Amino acid sequence: MKILFIGDVVGRTGREALKAHLPELREKLDTDFVIVNADNASHGRGVTVKVFKEFLELGVDCVTGGDHVWDQKEIITSIDRYPNLLRPYNYIDENPGAGMLEANTLGGKKIVVIHIQGRVFMPPIACPFKAVDEILARKRLGHNADAIFVDFHAEATSEKMAMAQYLDGRVSSVVGTHTHIPTADCQVFPEGTAFQTDAGMTGDYNSVIGVKKEAAIRRLIGVVPRAPFIPAEEEATLCGTLVQTDDATGKAINIAPVRVGGRLAESIPEF
Repeated sequence: MKILFIGDVVGRTGREALKAHLPELREKLDTDFVIVNADNASHGRGVTVKVFKEFLELGVDCVTGGDHVWDQKEIITSIDRYPNLLRPYNYIDENPGAGMLEANTLGGKKIVVIHIQGRVFMPPIACPFKAVDEILARKRLGHNADAIFVDFHAEATSEKMAMAQYLDGRVSSVVGTHTHIPTADCQVFPEGTAFQTDAGMTGDYNSVIGVKKEAAIRRLIGVVPRAPFIPAEEEATLCGTLVQTDDATGKAINIAPVRVGGRLAESIPEF
């Protein structure tokens, strides 16, 4: 199975990059399932139902969020209608929506997508390690799941690495989101779990992690009044990760970065 994961889509230019490049990538990479993190897709804060549906029309199978998942207030009352629009699983149960999706690919394979959020340098939330254990007590790789993909929305690189090591052999892949910078550590661990600390953002890299650089600089040097954070508006780079799994075991065979358009050097996997 080939799973294409696209990192945090940021604002209008990020959405435009997804629209421009995803259809061709799906065909070129022969993907079985596409997951997109949309935590900053609508004006840099969360995702609207309209944008979510536009992503589905592009061939996206599952959309994940993160700490901005409730910023577009309409999502609070509508997320329960869309099982493939996920909020972090380790939010308390009283929250609407789900943090896990179980779906079938066109080829008849069963994939489980788990969306969790970290706790280091992040808002208070339930333990992500215990949350994943709860799911994996019911979903077993190579038994009732042909692939298990984890989007770990977290700030600390150490927490992301620890999670992947903790899950090695129990899930197909752990890929980090939230920090908006693509990391150069794509690897498959000894027990068969693919990992990348952060898939990067799909956004304008002539910015400060997706927002207009002038506003970010003014805040960091202490200029008053503070300028509002607005998504940068030049051409975006689509950033993501391609994971290939073994159909017999569900464990990872390959992982590689995906980058198209904008300022960053292009990277198209060949497996």
